[in-house]
Amino acid sequence: MKKNLFTVGEKVIIKASGKSVTILKCQYVKNMKRYSYVVNEYSSTFFFEEEITKG
Repeated sequence: MKKNLFTVGEKVIIKASGKSVTILKCQYVKNMKRYSYVVNEYSSTFFFEEEITKG
């Protein structure tokens, strides 16, 4: 399992929209071998690490 790129509470930017958001929760998706992230501003959906960047 690889290390997650972002931590809870970190400010990041959603690549598709350019919006600044805060990481609420992260979880490793074992069968996809990558992390998913839930953000405060859009708590009903999740983003994979390649969809967000450090802000």
